[in-house]
Amino acid sequence: MTALNEVADLSAEGEIAVLTLNSPPVNALSAPVRDGLAEGFKRAIADPAVKAIVLICAGRTFIAGADISEFGKAPKGASLYDVQAVMEGSPKPIVAAIHGTALGGGLEVALTAHYRVAVPSAKCGLPEVNLGLLPGAGGTQRLPRIVGPEKALDMMTSGAHVPAKAAAAMGLVDDLAEEGELREAAVAFARKILAENRPLKKVRDLNDKVEAARGKPEIFADFRKANARKFRGFLAPEYNIQCVEAAVNLPFDEGLKVERKLFLELMTGVQSAAQRYAFFAERQANKIPDVPEDTPLIPIAKVGVIGAGTMGGGISMNFLNAGVPVRIVETQQAALDRGLATIRKNYENTAKKGRLTEDEVEKRMGLLSGSLNLEDLADCDLIIEAVFENMDIKKDVFGKLDKIAKQGTILASNTSYLNVDEIAAATSRPESVIGLHFFSPANVMRLLEIVRGEATSKPVIATSMKLAKTIGKVGVLVGVCPGFVGNRMLSQRQREANKLILEGAMPWDVDRVLYDFGFPMGPFAMSDLAGLDIGWSKEKSSSSTIREVLCEMDRRGQKTGAGFYDYDENRAAKPSPITEQTIKDFAAKSGVNQRTISDEEILERCVYPMINEGAKILEEGKAIRASDIDTVWINGYGWPVYRGGPMFYGDTVGLDKVLAKMKQFQAEMGDDFKPSALLEKLVAEGKGFKDL
Repeated sequence: MTALNEVADLSAEGEIAVLTLNSPPVNALSAPVRDGLAEGFKRAIADPAVKAIVLICAGRTFIAGADISEFGKAPKGASLYDVQAVMEGSPKPIVAAIHGTALGGGLEVALTAHYRVAVPSAKCGLPEVNLGLLPGAGGTQRLPRIVGPEKALDMMTSGAHVPAKAAAAMGLVDDLAEEGELREAAVAFARKILAENRPLKKVRDLNDKVEAARGKPEIFADFRKANARKFRGFLAPEYNIQCVEAAVNLPFDEGLKVERKLFLELMTGVQSAAQRYAFFAERQANKIPDVPEDTPLIPIAKVGVIGAGTMGGGISMNFLNAGVPVRIVETQQAALDRGLATIRKNYENTAKKGRLTEDEVEKRMGLLSGSLNLEDLADCDLIIEAVFENMDIKKDVFGKLDKIAKQGTILASNTSYLNVDEIAAATSRPESVIGLHFFSPANVMRLLEIVRGEATSKPVIATSMKLAKTIGKVGVLVGVCPGFVGNRMLSQRQREANKLILEGAMPWDVDRVLYDFGFPMGPFAMSDLAGLDIGWSKEKSSSSTIREVLCEMDRRGQKTGAGFYDYDENRAAKPSPITEQTIKDFAAKSGVNQRTISDEEILERCVYPMINEGAKILEEGKAIRASDIDTVWINGYGWPVYRGGPMFYGDTVGLDKVLAKMKQFQAEMGDDFKPSALLEKLVAEGKGFKDL
């Protein structure tokens, strides 16, 4: 065996050379890996005793992609193109042996080999679209040639990891090896192609699949139409599609030029910068400066949930999905039965779509039990309260739990707004109390705001952060303040949205501007969906807000066929003349002179106060990092990932511009727009949130 450098070595099995990469954790395409590949292939090609070459990786995976830490830095060592040129020009067949994942640049390397062998558990994919990019090393031109344009479009715009058996069925993989016997199988396959005198199969020269699609623009038109909603606002999916069009309509080298041009546009653009930032921000959120990585964790073998409503049911499903037994407690048998039935129905609906088997449904339901007695939670390691958002009720529940729960049990509240320290004070063990704020629907939404109380212990924090991962959530640690991070910033947007419609914008104007910015829906469409009567009481209603007036008119949202909008039988919304008149009458009664409001003002007034509030949250230490705030907004509130979150967006716009607008609005409309001290300080120092 010959060591080529610190991550690559070359050995021989008779006339087959085996080039092995070993660069933990995922054999990413760093400079040493590229150098090892280039040197290994050159040596094997130059050795007259070698007739074929196998490329294999040590550790848990084949090459799992580019080394993202090199992005934006000066290139060094052999480029990936250099490596591919050596491989493709090799007079000796090269077989890529794949286990784990061959992703991004890893799959692009495998596509440059002449043949591919994989174990059944392996997966292949080009996930660059998730970082706002496209495969930049020939992947957009080679993949359509081997699997056809339709499958290539699906793979490249979804970033999906395709299992080896499916990859073999579509021609991406030439042979499947037994698990654990990849090296032997790949060497045997190399011997077989030599014995059969098979040709050097260069993917770049395969034209039948792309030629079959030539002159059929409808393939691309239909694909764009079918995915219009999913791709809305994103550049990368469209650029990936254009590359596949180039693969179909242009010679290989011309297609590569299109790929390169579009790759560089994305790589230097703000969308990919935002998506790469969001990718790292999510990982960064796990690092808590004062909670060491070796903090002891509390074993969670059983979870109790108080409340079997929409929230309690959704929370329970997260744990059942992860194989953790759940006991759910209600006060009334009817409510408990309804909650358990809803969970079963949700699972059965998933099974109907083919995403779960009947056995899996029964297995999950088998982990769930119901009770009408809080005492039945005595053996739980974690108890989550999901009752009505009322401080007295929550304190009463925690006071009772304090007497029932065993020592060491984590007592969590799913409050979205209330003071966790006040809730903890109802117990004799405030160190065991934490906020676990799930977002609705709790079994779907990725965000979990983890609210650290004044006394919350480090093991409780560390366990909660770990638990978020276990149940597939993005956990972000925040401090105690009204609304925590997400709802506290949302209240700024809601206040301005409600003021804007009084001043002359219509609800559909505000919604359109925020939808065009990239949100899934605007605040008024969202209110109609949730129900305008949440928290509204007919008896106490006094026509004091536009929402109250609409509720009094029985316009309570989609469920009544009318709210801010009018709805048809399919719940399709259209602007309502009744709402328009109601708003005008309310403004006149309130002495407000309505005016024409520009889209620009709507956006700035809805978004800049949120950025300012985020700065206050950082100032007060209620969030650890600006990127944590962005992670909350991307995963919990539908902030478009290609804009990187409100704090990243503030840096993109320029904090000096945000500050100037806040001061202008403050002069015109009062102290709702008073700039935070941190915003003033950063602008004075010429810095951004990224510099904190």
